[in-house]
Amino acid sequence: MKAASQSVTPDCIWPVAAELGEGPLWWNGVIWFVDIKQDRIHCFDPVRGTGKSWNAATAPGFLAPLKGGKFIVGTKTGLHIFAPDTGHFAPLTVVEPDRPGNRLNDGAVDASGRLWFGSMDDAERDPTGRLFCFDRKDLKAMDAGYVITNGPAFSPDGRILYHTDTLAKIIYAFDLKNDGAISAKRIFARIEDGAGYPDGSVVDMEGCLWAGLFGGWAARRYSPKGELLNIVRFPVSNVTKLAFDGTTVYATTAWKGLDAAAREVQPLAGGLFRFEVETPGQAQREVNYG
Repeated sequence: MKAASQSVTPDCIWPVAAELGEGPLWWNGVIWFVDIKQDRIHCFDPVRGTGKSWNAATAPGFLAPLKGGKFIVGTKTGLHIFAPDTGHFAPLTVVEPDRPGNRLNDGAVDASGRLWFGSMDDAERDPTGRLFCFDRKDLKAMDAGYVITNGPAFSPDGRILYHTDTLAKIIYAFDLKNDGAISAKRIFARIEDGAGYPDGSVVDMEGCLWAGLFGGWAARRYSPKGELLNIVRFPVSNVTKLAFDGTTVYATTAWKGLDAAAREVQPLAGGLFRFEVETPGQAQREVNYG
């Protein structure tokens, strides 16, 4: 089946020029995301059209909301608690102290409030990255052998975990048990040569997975069976991850890896984009902690 390009044009609503924009999530009426390489946390209010930014602990890879308005942030060294009202970061737990070349990357919260995230080789060379699950105060490595981890995401019924090996261009699916155990690792989708690299992913209410394509100028929608359904084209090459507010989709992008000539051709690279779809996304969940 040939995928159809959707007749929508993503609009850049905040040309924030993130070097490596990542991890968007819709929370409390605004869109939150990070810039990993510039050590920044951003939020944007689409109603007011205004953005706000904070200096972050080293290399923030993702945010995950907590009760009371705070967030868990995955950084170069581990998990921190971030308070937007003060801008304060408090260390929560160190991750991989034996792997100083790694940093934390993409993360997501499952239906039980468990936080799933990956680590990766910051030099993007060695398969030192792992998939982790943080359940209250219990941290476990669940899978290994990744250079760049990305895209923890979950089916609407909570029974499937998706995870991405970016450099291998493979999105995997796992069976996810009620107790957080995973099994039956299998290939869900493979990105063909020339289409970019699968970056962050998110699943809508029909169980279809949306993946950003780094270097692919697009985001893709896959059916629960792994069939490519739709492609949304962007005016920038590095699309990193999507987030839903109902049927409104927000997308982070990056200028990382672009030389001066490429950035001149892509003046909106690193901007925050928005477009509309027919099927709503799942609501963002809080981490069950404390």
